[in-house]
Amino acid sequence: MKKDLPENIVEDIAMAVVLIGETPEVKNWTVYIINLKDTPIENVLISSKGYGEKDGKMVKTSVLRHFIGDLKAKSFSGVEAIDPEVFGLTNEYWLSYYIDGVIYDKKFIFLPESIVDEHLIHIPLVDKPGVMIR
Repeated sequence: MKKDLPENIVEDIAMAVVLIGETPEVKNWTVYIINLKDTPIENVLISSKGYGEKDGKMVKTSVLRHFIGDLKAKSFSGVEAIDPEVFGLTNEYWLSYYIDGVIYDKKFIFLPESIVDEHLIHIPLVDKPGVMIR
């Protein structure tokens, strides 16, 4: 059954954890979806969760669901604020959207400790530093 479904490959879509501001005491981060395509995407839905080991115990965050709606070509949208306390966990974002009535989906997984200053790059369209998965 699953083998009978077409393989709809997600291209030119990214998820990024972006540093939106900082003070000497705290850094503020937000997760964005970025549409690098020349076409809009429709009915964008993202579920997010964190899981892994912290202080020797297995932990899970709540599963959050975000309906973004339609996202224009070459644009981005904020998904959620993210607390640096969960950077030590695996942070998973499962994206689904439509183009011309065809559904696409992909998991974006930020591994533990991957959101660190050494991995920051310039995030296109958002124009701020962050960590991006394409």
